[in-house]
Formats: sequence, C-alpha cells, structure tokens
Amino acid sequence: MEAKGNHAQSVYLDKLVDELTHRGLEAWLMAPPGRKPSVYVVNPGARALEENVYADRCGDGMWWFWWSWAERISIADDLDAAATAIARVLSLPQNRD
Repeated sequence: MEAKGNHAQSVYLDKLVDELTHRGLEAWLMAPPGRKPSVYVVNPGARALEENVYADRCGDGMWWFWWSWAERISIADDLDAAATAIARVLSLPQNRD
C-alpha cells in the first residue's frame, strides 16, 4: 500500500514541476534520503522568492498540495489552481504608479 502512495505522490509532484516550468518558474523534484519528497520552486526573476511544496494525502484519502508551513494549496488533481496559487505567491509585487 505504501508503494502505491509513494508512486501517486511522485506523479503529482512531477506534474506540478511540469506545470510550474511551463509558467516560467524554475522547479525541481527534491527527494533527499529520509525526507519527504517536495518540489523546490524559484522565481528566476527574484531568486529570494522560493518555496518547497509537498503532496500528501488527507484523512479522507484525497491528495493535496501543501505549503512548507503545512497549509493546503489546492487539491492535487487541480494542477491549474495549484500552479496559479504558487505563481501568485512567488511573484514580484506589481508596480502601482
């Protein structure tokens, strides 16, 4: 059962990397030994804007993307919503002249 969970987690994270890269962010799957896999995301226009995003299953069995501070981003099946939220958080403030 755990192997299936690990596979689903990797699939969701890989798809998120593709979607974030498509939107112009830099994103890599990070899977250090002994730690939960995550997507490391960086805004290439402002490298200080970075974040680790995780995928995990909730008690109801649904997969979600999570911020590093343990707040839900979106359901993992909604890549557009997840990538939009992540891109918004990692974007530079708009100039309001």
